[in-house]
Amino acid sequence: MKRFIGFVRKEFYHIFRDRRSMFILFGMPIAQIMLFGFAITNEINNVNIAILDKSKDAETKVIIGKISASKHFNIENDILNESQIESVFKKGKVKAVLVFEKDFARNLATQKSGTVQVISDATDPNTANTITNYTQAILQLYQKELNKDVQTPYQIQVQSQMYYNPEMKSVFNFVPGVMTVILMLVSAMMTSISITREKELGTMEILLVSPLKPIVVILGKVFPYIFLSLINAVVIVVLSIFIFNMPVEGSLFLLGLESILFIITSLTLGVLISTISETQQTALMISLMGLMLPVIILSGFIFPLSSMPLPLQVISNIIPAKWFIIIVKGIMLKGVGLSMLWKETLIMVGMALFFTIISIKKYKIRLE
Repeated sequence: MKRFIGFVRKEFYHIFRDRRSMFILFGMPIAQIMLFGFAITNEINNVNIAILDKSKDAETKVIIGKISASKHFNIENDILNESQIESVFKKGKVKAVLVFEKDFARNLATQKSGTVQVISDATDPNTANTITNYTQAILQLYQKELNKDVQTPYQIQVQSQMYYNPEMKSVFNFVPGVMTVILMLVSAMMTSISITREKELGTMEILLVSPLKPIVVILGKVFPYIFLSLINAVVIVVLSIFIFNMPVEGSLFLLGLESILFIITSLTLGVLISTISETQQTALMISLMGLMLPVIILSGFIFPLSSMPLPLQVISNIIPAKWFIIIVKGIMLKGVGLSMLWKETLIMVGMALFFTIISIKKYKIRLE
């Protein structure tokens, strides 16, 4: 029994001395519960909306004030006419536009009825539906206030309209997200084991004594996987078009170029993981555990980023998948071009260059 207790004590010592084991035992659960607790929510908060007020009377100002005071919405800007609605949506900041009919207060006083139209960007149908429901709830509360001491009740009617996805098909949201997740994880995993495989097989010495510079080795590791990952992207797009009836409103050529850029960014990230990992198992664990949760949760694929706490919104900016999802939805659903997507494109170019430079710096020219 004493031997058994001594053996167990030794195992505890080994576990406590191993920082990686301690991180997996205690760090990962804490990080996951914090991430899931704050990020996974069906609510929407701080969603940017625009106002088209054709009436500009006292009643509409009161309603706009109540909407602005709500934690769910931020009034981004006011627009002047219907022609501006689509351009506002294509910029990507505004998720809905509230349109007040002309002579809203007069219609409410004379006809006991007024109409508010909620036009939503339905590229994310869940968020669009939630925005409509929240707006309707605010208007119903205001309607109750108006009807407190009135014999003939006032009625505020809400009309909803969905841009880009009028049938509210969830596949329009999931195809870009699934495409991003598959390309990110597969590309990163494929290259994350490339250099570590050389280390484990003992062929790293050949690379080290060769006249090849680190950048040549890294580019050589990445180059073949670009074509293989591009085949994956083509298959995903073809299946989404012909099986799921996914529209492509924009340029397929631009979509291809942006996909290549995202693949290169993911591959260089995988090489970076490979250069800092000693074994294939470690590289796979980092690429799976370190990328899967952030890509799925912090990319805006499933949960709206605007509803997350500010620190998580800041962290989401370093996730390449976030920017690629914006690009794919913009091209496929909104039909926008590079003039609207230049910012996201430049960010991905910067990330690819950053990962490449760090990989070169981390590339060890000597065996330890």
